Amino acid sequence: MSGLKSLKKRRRVQIILVAAVALATATGLIGYALRDGISFFRSPSQVAETPPGPREVFRIGGLVEKGSLIRGMGETIRFRVTDGGATIPVAFTGVPPDLFAEGQGVVATGSYVNGTFEATEILAKHDETYMPKEVVDALKEQGVYVAPEDKGGS
Repeated sequence: MSGLKSLKKRRRVQIILVAAVALATATGLIGYALRDGISFFRSPSQVAETPPGPREVFRIGGLVEKGSLIRGMGETIRFRVTDGGATIPVAFTGVPPDLFAEGQGVVATGSYVNGTFEATEILAKHDETYMPKEVVDALKEQGVYVAPEDKGGS
């Protein structure tokens, strides 16, 4: 009988070890697959304080600075994004969204290379009501943001 119990115990330990290895492998594969899909948010002030490396993909958000939008001869547009504390130049090649304009909220995904944020994607917001929480928080931190309910009005 003790031989049968020993066999069952050994089999149970083997199953637990195989399950643990499978779980660790699955977790590693998921993390590896998601590594490129995760992009961190930074405000222009954070980028100015500690510039990320040129290979790091992240999102930057703030307001398109008035008077900074330059549409070149090709498809590349240049503008500056600000949070009131710092201003970062941005270059984007492609067609910007319809709501993209000076003085409006913007979130761009890309990399910071040689002092310019090279955007691969731009999301524009037509007013601060629809801005992502990170952008609103960054603008509030710099004293630029006024909540819609604080503006008064109707």
